[in-house]
Amino acid sequence: MILYLDSMRVLFVSYELVAANLAYLLVKEGCDVKLFCETKQLRSSFRNFVSQTTNWKRELEWVGKDGLIVFDDIGYGKIQDSLRNQGYSVFGGSELGDKLEEDRQWAQEILNEFGLKTLPTFNFKNIEAVINFVNKHRNGSWVIKQNGLASKDINYVGHFKDNRDVISVLNHYKNSFGNNLGAITLQKRAYGIEIGVGRYFNGNDWVGPIEINVEHKKLFPGDLGPSTSEMGTVAWYDENEENKLFQETLAKLKPFLKKIDFRGDIDINCIVNEKGAYVLEITPRLGSPIIHLHSEIHISPWNKFLKAVADKKSFGLKWKKGKGIVVLVSVPPFPYSTRMKWVSSLGLEVFYHPSILKNDFRHVHFEGISMEILRNGYKRYYVSDHPGYILYVTALSSTISAARLKAKKILDKIHIPKMFYRNDIGIDFEKEGMKKLKNWGYLQ
Repeated sequence: MILYLDSMRVLFVSYELVAANLAYLLVKEGCDVKLFCETKQLRSSFRNFVSQTTNWKRELEWVGKDGLIVFDDIGYGKIQDSLRNQGYSVFGGSELGDKLEEDRQWAQEILNEFGLKTLPTFNFKNIEAVINFVNKHRNGSWVIKQNGLASKDINYVGHFKDNRDVISVLNHYKNSFGNNLGAITLQKRAYGIEIGVGRYFNGNDWVGPIEINVEHKKLFPGDLGPSTSEMGTVAWYDENEENKLFQETLAKLKPFLKKIDFRGDIDINCIVNEKGAYVLEITPRLGSPIIHLHSEIHISPWNKFLKAVADKKSFGLKWKKGKGIVVLVSVPPFPYSTRMKWVSSLGLEVFYHPSILKNDFRHVHFEGISMEILRNGYKRYYVSDHPGYILYVTALSSTISAARLKAKKILDKIHIPKMFYRNDIGIDFEKEGMKKLKNWGYLQ
């Protein structure tokens, strides 16, 4: 149930709309919201859902120092620090918080300083330097990554321990892009169960419970195909402060987060095995699609929660117990960013089966969608941008299997021409991953 509360002005600044559905939820809660999207090509989304502005800085006087400014991505940290110094209420990261994602090698140094287990990680300015390095260090697989907001299209996890496949991939990139691919990171591959731990931080302390999550980045069921930003996630909340994964990773960063005045959501992704939890990367921002699962789990209104985090205040977050699942529904050209007209799905209508209920829409979260009202009063929902991230469906239940079934029932009521999604989110983790983590003491 959406709670309509006292109106608060909210200026929502988004880089590419990864959490913009949150702005829509704030509207539903009764807030006066203005949405700014940094990426011009995506500004056609959320029409008739949220009021939009093309210059967020001009809206500072409008939002005022009694309102709330929300940043959903990295790249604004220095600005966030400055706005806070001026007295504005700002939810988001900070300058050094951003650097944790923008510079993976530096982030690993910070993690080492605070006692977290890490993997050898190196930054390179061009592909030629990466190829030379791998040729000299071929014992043990490497993982190819990019930093910050760069596209994850080039990410690749090495299969062979002599790196013959990694060399092949790098040479392919060199032939295709020359040395114009930007900064590249190499990380030593580790083996185990990939799992993440996240939590909100208000500049002084943690706010709300611990979040445990399992991402699914491969395009196809069975973890096949190219890597994507993410196809779906399993997650749940844990109120046990002694949670082993939390204590070995995120908890150790509290002094650093306090020092850099970080006020937002932060997540650490790890590989866990019998030797411990090894940090792969840090996400110091609202992540997608996990933010939509937060909306499924939270009972407390978003506006009061975000305002508390922004203002360095504690907050008794009310939330639901159970295992949650979120599934991305996408269309071509996803997962590749292209504007070729013959593969773009721009303008396609989103159809809903007559059996869909008003309550079902509480579990549907938008990204690349807008709405227009036709003369006959019909509300036409349509694909409003090119990348292919359309919407997300969430569900919560006592088990992962039950949550997946609930999500599937809603997915069956949605039809977008050419739509696709993974129908196996959480299956492998429920069959194998959970057992191993229990044996190693990471799950109760």
